[in-house]
Amino acid sequence: MVRRARALPLPFCRKPDDLGGDDDAGCDGAHGGRLSQVLPGACAYPRGDGPARFWRPGPTAFVRMTAPVAGGMMRAWGHTDGQPAGSRGKIMHEDAGRRWRRMLCVCGAGVGLAVLGGCSFTIPLHLPKIPPGSQYTATPVPATLAAATSRGHAQRIVYGQVARHPWWRLLRSSRIDALVKEALHRSPTIAAAQAQLREARANMAVNASIFYPQVTGSLSASRNKTSGASFGGRFPGITYSLFSGGLAVSYYPDFFGVNRLVYQGSRAQMLYQRDELDAAQLILAGNVVDTAIGEAATRDEIDATQALVGDERGLLALAKAEYAGGAVAYDTVVDQRAQWLAAQADLVPLRQQLAVLRHQMAILVGAYPSTWHARPLQITGIHVPAAIPVALPSAFVRHRPDIRAATQQMRYAIAGIGVARAQFFPTVTLSATLGTSALHTAEFFNPISRVWGIAADLVAPIFEGGKLRAQEKVAYAAFDATFAVYRSVVLDAFGQVADALRALAHDARTVALDRQSLAAAQTNGVLARARYNAGATAYAEVLTADAAVQNARIALDRARGQQLQDTAALFVALGGDDWVAPRPVRAGGKVLVRGPS
Repeated sequence: MVRRARALPLPFCRKPDDLGGDDDAGCDGAHGGRLSQVLPGACAYPRGDGPARFWRPGPTAFVRMTAPVAGGMMRAWGHTDGQPAGSRGKIMHEDAGRRWRRMLCVCGAGVGLAVLGGCSFTIPLHLPKIPPGSQYTATPVPATLAAATSRGHAQRIVYGQVARHPWWRLLRSSRIDALVKEALHRSPTIAAAQAQLREARANMAVNASIFYPQVTGSLSASRNKTSGASFGGRFPGITYSLFSGGLAVSYYPDFFGVNRLVYQGSRAQMLYQRDELDAAQLILAGNVVDTAIGEAATRDEIDATQALVGDERGLLALAKAEYAGGAVAYDTVVDQRAQWLAAQADLVPLRQQLAVLRHQMAILVGAYPSTWHARPLQITGIHVPAAIPVALPSAFVRHRPDIRAATQQMRYAIAGIGVARAQFFPTVTLSATLGTSALHTAEFFNPISRVWGIAADLVAPIFEGGKLRAQEKVAYAAFDATFAVYRSVVLDAFGQVADALRALAHDARTVALDRQSLAAAQTNGVLARARYNAGATAYAEVLTADAAVQNARIALDRARGQQLQDTAALFVALGGDDWVAPRPVRAGGKVLVRGPS
């Protein structure tokens, strides 16, 4: 068996005719004597003052080697059959030493890269400071508002607390609760947000795969014919079949954290879509509650206006009777007719408003207006909460969905900065292949058909015309934009809470005054009817008092509806209540807890 020295090529000539001279030249030289200690029978061919070449004749192949001689290195070709084990050990000793030195260099380089990999290319995230304390307005909103509840109790603002249940349940309306649940289940807006969240989770899982080795398999079969021109044109072409197959493994060591930064960016995008879903659910619930309250208040106002139209019709009939009897002038009839027509005219926009609200509710719950037939909702079935929990600003900015989403956008931009800065450093790829390649299928699994390869690639930028520096500037500008958007979102959120709190204080006062006005109108109506029964006044005074009661009831219904809508607006502005009990979100095999991260 012919053995080949490791890491030394095997020449395909049967004898070194290119050396010149005959086969025995140089065998008795000084170099030949030294070579015979390593390769017995080898012959030396000196080349002036430089390295000498050696050759030992043999019947088959030859081994070429390099050995030190005076004035340089010597290269030898020799047949290895029958060579003593000790001689072969001398040949391989130098190669082993060089391999160990190379391995130490590679390990040192790997350690250096690992140390550099510990560096962080990102920047710290510093959120803007918010005003301390528990107030959202310049002048504090009183914790106890006017007696604005249905039972006349004072409404309280409880600072530092949050709703422990779905916030719309504080209105104590089973119809609103059912409408919100139906909307959250059937709304296409929520379905779209859920699909975007699933897409973001899938993208995060795609980017997480870079942390693991990538294994691929291949199998091919081909029939080929080569041209004789490849061999100088003196030979005919060769037709052959080639069957190949194998596995390839590649791995990207994350020495500089690029893969980790890309994954962090995709995770920030996933959390952003999750917060966007929460914001969509919060806005949808707020729209459903606001629409339901508006529909109930409008329906109640229509009922009161219809009663007012009836009273004005009665007054018109009395005016006509009195005019016929000569008790009043015709101007009284004309004036009363104008009031009656004005009351009728008020019904038209109210009915249009009711129709629009019902159509809007149908769309919110994911139904067509033509197929939406829900039973009417009465304003008396909706109750103003006696106590309204208001979170502190420090907790508010951490849990409102759109603020959380803006925070995740900043985290995504920070990851982009890290990726841009890491582009200045090398990337390393490790790969290995193992397979087989044979001319016949019978030899496909033969060990002689086996092929393999191991490779390590390092690619580093040298000159790219300022592209990398420009990409870094782009990443920093994107972060500045997201930071400004975050500040804008926070300011808008604080403004919404302040508006809602101030509106509730004014609503409570308005409702209290309208309730007193209604009570006074009702008292006046009772007295007018008593005077009419006693014969002290005409029936027209009774109808006038009843019209005043209906007008007062309409004003109170509007005030109560506005108060309920402002209450819902406050809960929406505070971010709802879903962040109180975080629920885990599983993505890519990891459990992600809702809330600030």
